[in-house]
Amino acid sequence: MAAELTAHHRRLAQQKREAITSAATELFLDRGYDGTSLARIAEAAGVSKSTLFKQFPTKAALFEAIVTESWQRDAGDTAARPQAGDLRSGLTAIGHRYADLIGQPRMTGLFRIVIAELPRFPELGRMQFQLGKLPYFASVQQYLESEHEAGNADVPDAESAANQFLGMIANYVLWPRMLLTGWKPTASDIHNAVEEAVQTMLARYTPNPPA
Repeated sequence: MAAELTAHHRRLAQQKREAITSAATELFLDRGYDGTSLARIAEAAGVSKSTLFKQFPTKAALFEAIVTESWQRDAGDTAARPQAGDLRSGLTAIGHRYADLIGQPRMTGLFRIVIAELPRFPELGRMQFQLGKLPYFASVQQYLESEHEAGNADVPDAESAANQFLGMIANYVLWPRMLLTGWKPTASDIHNAVEEAVQTMLARYTPNPPA
């Protein structure tokens, strides 16, 4: 019984945490980071101020959690990095997970908050880069390095290659969405964009067979 109660309490705490981060994201977009108080977030999330302050004592801590959870959610789990062995398969898996991740409305909202508030709150940009994009980017770089070391790819500069690959996908899936309110590519369109990026990488980085 005690274990069941503990599990129940954990579920409730997680539900409240998700309600808080979701409400905060919406309010940051609507009212701006500076114009949103923790008390207003608690009200919108349907939790007490003491519950919110217990999990997030400051607004910066709350934004940090939004960034971290957005990049790690489902497709953004860096623990899901493929093992070296098949460059096409690995890039395809990474590419589709990345497209799923940056195609989420939550991620679009996060980028919009950072861009809008960057002049007044540069620390938001640092959080987004250091806690979100950089760890994700590093995981892709490490995957490419592992394929290079295994002899499955010729990638002398894995940092540049990771930037190229993720950039090709983001340029289709994310950035038009930031500027065009009607940008809604179909699942087939996104699939094709990822496959084209994979083909480009294979053409560039597949090792040449010995003469």
